[in-house]
Amino acid sequence: MRYVTIPADKMADYITALARRQKVVAPVEKGKGQFAFEPISEGREATLTYIPTILPPKKFFMPQYETLLEYDLHEGQKMQAVVELEEMVLFGVHTCDLAGIACLNTVFSDRPKDLNYLIRKNKIVIIGLECVAYCDEYASCALMNNHLPNGGYDLFLTPLGDRYIGHVNTYIGDSLVEEGGFFRDATGADFAALEEVRRRKREVFHDEVPIDLDEIPRIFAHSLRTTIWKEIGDRCLSCGNCTNVCPTCYCFDIVDKPNLDLKSGRRIRVWDSCQNERFAKIAGGESFRKERSSRKRHRFFRKFRYPVDRFGKFFCTGCGRCSRTCMARINLKETLAQLAREYV
Repeated sequence: MRYVTIPADKMADYITALARRQKVVAPVEKGKGQFAFEPISEGREATLTYIPTILPPKKFFMPQYETLLEYDLHEGQKMQAVVELEEMVLFGVHTCDLAGIACLNTVFSDRPKDLNYLIRKNKIVIIGLECVAYCDEYASCALMNNHLPNGGYDLFLTPLGDRYIGHVNTYIGDSLVEEGGFFRDATGADFAALEEVRRRKREVFHDEVPIDLDEIPRIFAHSLRTTIWKEIGDRCLSCGNCTNVCPTCYCFDIVDKPNLDLKSGRRIRVWDSCQNERFAKIAGGESFRKERSSRKRHRFFRKFRYPVDRFGKFFCTGCGRCSRTCMARINLKETLAQLAREYV
């Protein structure tokens, strides 16, 4: 286990040096408090203090439109599997988004393994960045135990005022800090400053929702038929915003896109949403979840109950994106509090 430090005023130069050698993607301000992960060429373009980006870094691991195979029927049936990938350094990933990537890794490593995803993720180097204060009122990362680093990165940076301390977690991470001469090994004073940052976080990050994490599975076990689902279902617009911005939603559709000759084309994977009425439709026009209330219930159960039963982990990271982007102002923290009160 190795820890290093870098002066805060050298961070932009370090990012620039990285971007000159390879593709670097980092959070960039888009105006009016909106941020997005985008390619950069200079360190000054990156924003190191930001609320969760509009779309999570999931978009690089599971692209919104992804070619799976190409076909050509001019001379027999020729099909060629395709893996679209690009090597990059993903800089400045918050702990909530690291948790989201870990959830996707769990899903796509389960049988049947998704080789497209697994090959692509191995080409992405991750540099994490710790939040030392709440992003905004929508965050519930402490409730989900994602406010502190828990792996899933090659290098993780924590701001200590005039410097950053970095945890080197992989061989790739070690190579990142060796080049350029920007880093030095951490000292006892650096470790003491890191512990003080974590101590302050433990004082600030808590009590976001008046429930205990261990109680959530029991709460959902008793909430299958609660009227709360109808209440939020009546408000829901079925726009799909919540699933599009969620770092752990992975529902997709498969679409064939023929070329103009109608004999060649490609098969693509596109994001889909369980909040769309057509998502659960089957032959004959029947739908398993025709009502919006049942679709909202399904989404919450997909975060707080089903993955716990199957994988032993929650699929909500506490990032707050769903509440932040909901046009109907359905707030995840408020809904959890309602369910908890009814359970009690």
